[in-house]
Amino acid sequence: MIIPHPLLGPRDAAEFVYLGDASLIDRPDPDLPDAMDRFHDYLYLRDNPAGQHRELWYHEQGDRSWLVVTRDTTTHEVVKVELARDVALARGRGK
Repeated sequence: MIIPHPLLGPRDAAEFVYLGDASLIDRPDPDLPDAMDRFHDYLYLRDNPAGQHRELWYHEQGDRSWLVVTRDTTTHEVVKVELARDVALARGRGK
């Protein structure tokens, strides 16, 4: 599988480490009263969809960037690739 890195161009997936669902960017606020329940769900409850899914990938054998890859899990077609930093900043995270 080829991942079109937004900064480096097409890269072989072997250069990357798959880290799971991109919703990991949305870490719960530990100061909320129900933080324990939210962290339980954050850590253990994940969807396993067939079709388009947003995933975190780490470019371990390259520039060490984190990417959000939107990929079709049934065909492995890469639909969209974004820098995870940009995704987090767009959501008001990473400040």
